[in-house]
Amino acid sequence: MKIVIASDPFGVELKETVKAHLVELGHTVADVGAQDSDSEVYYVEAASALCKTLIEEKYDRGILFCGTGAGVAIVANKHKGIYCVPCESAFAAFKAAQINNANVISMGINVVGPGNACMIVDSYLESSFAIGGDENRVAFLGGLLEQVYEKENENFK
Repeated sequence: MKIVIASDPFGVELKETVKAHLVELGHTVADVGAQDSDSEVYYVEAASALCKTLIEEKYDRGILFCGTGAGVAIVANKHKGIYCVPCESAFAAFKAAQINNANVISMGINVVGPGNACMIVDSYLESSFAIGGDENRVAFLGGLLEQVYEKENENFK
């Protein structure tokens, strides 16, 4: 899978742990955010760079990191076609993809430890929209997703 990651200076340590984990699993990883804790690439720029790369260069998924996971998620969700969910558990990450069709998740180093972060990423990457649902549930979720797209088109003119 092609995955783009980014962090601000606060999230670099957690990002590097997850990045090594992703590479070890054989994923293609592009890192477009801060490269060290002294960087001046802050959460707005890091999240925006990830979103641009995800959409324009056709990556499969994105993962953002900052102090809490909230700031980067807020910025990411300001980009059309980006659906970012902050995740603090593997369950939330799985459901973000399965129910919400999230193409980006975010995590915070002050909230999620390195071992948990890798489990979150694994769960997120193992999930996909409507996986494991029966025909009626898939249709229901698809209808909800269409409503989300309609709202997005109304609000991102």
